[in-house]
Amino acid sequence: MELFNSALGKNITFVHPAYFIISGLSGIPNIKYYYVFLFFVYIVSVLGNTAVMAVIYLDHNLRAPKYIAVFNLAFVDLFGNSALVPKLLDIFLFNHPYIPYNDCLAFLFFCYTCLSLQSFNLVALSYDRLVAIIFPLHYQVKVTNRFMLSMIASFWAFVVIAVIIAVGLITRLSFCKSVVINSYFCDHGQIYRLACNDHFPNYVLSCLYPVLIFWLPLVFILLSYFYIGCTLSKVASVQEGVKAFKTCIGHLSLVAIYFIPLLVTFTLMEKIHPNARIINLSLTSIFPPMLNPIIYVLQTKEIKDSLKRLLVNKEKDLTNLVLLLE
Repeated sequence: MELFNSALGKNITFVHPAYFIISGLSGIPNIKYYYVFLFFVYIVSVLGNTAVMAVIYLDHNLRAPKYIAVFNLAFVDLFGNSALVPKLLDIFLFNHPYIPYNDCLAFLFFCYTCLSLQSFNLVALSYDRLVAIIFPLHYQVKVTNRFMLSMIASFWAFVVIAVIIAVGLITRLSFCKSVVINSYFCDHGQIYRLACNDHFPNYVLSCLYPVLIFWLPLVFILLSYFYIGCTLSKVASVQEGVKAFKTCIGHLSLVAIYFIPLLVTFTLMEKIHPNARIINLSLTSIFPPMLNPIIYVLQTKEIKDSLKRLLVNKEKDLTNLVLLLE
């Protein structure tokens, strides 16, 4: 981060604290039960996303562009929850609220990277549905495995660079007074507000990034489904339209689960109690990764069929092994 600290070629000393203190939820009795609940949500998330990735990896019938995006979504969900939940439990359940300065920046990087990538994964899945329904004859030409991999790689590159810039600008801040972060993790917005020197660049990023990472993806997704709806209403019968739109239900469920809590939080940020904001954002970060694999298993026929085939084959292998041992 020395590049950011050079400050246009001038050597400036910044005051960095030895640690930050994560305050979390305050004044709520028996709050530890909430963190225990998050632990069980995390376990379900790990099992579900691992199962989805395993099914896609083992079944060659699922080596399609759509499932490359689904695999990446499951990986990001697993990685993000593994970066957030164990540390969150260590801070609040085991009462270790002090987090070293550098560890806090690393914590911020991984949490924001995974949270941001979720919205772009939903964009990739939305584009896949758009082309599959509007241009079904050109789908295999327009959406190839190589194209989907390139799209996902570009999303990763953009998000990683954006978060590195945000973290780098935090290293240019001096902290002279409070080091208490009023959040459940090392939140960028809460950290830069603690600075005692000019934090205008950080403020600009805090306004710009939600537009680039959350609002624009949401607008693209809504417009794509609006276009799908208009096209189906003109060229398809009611039954054909319903059948085509059923292929989008799983994706639309993921979009609602991810974006609605964020919309509520961003809209009512100044009006809701800090505890309500923290609970809402923590559930937004942890719940979608648990629900995503469940929704895709329940809503996607190909994954359900693949899972059944794998279980049947596994059962046959075990039966053959028993017969050989006998």
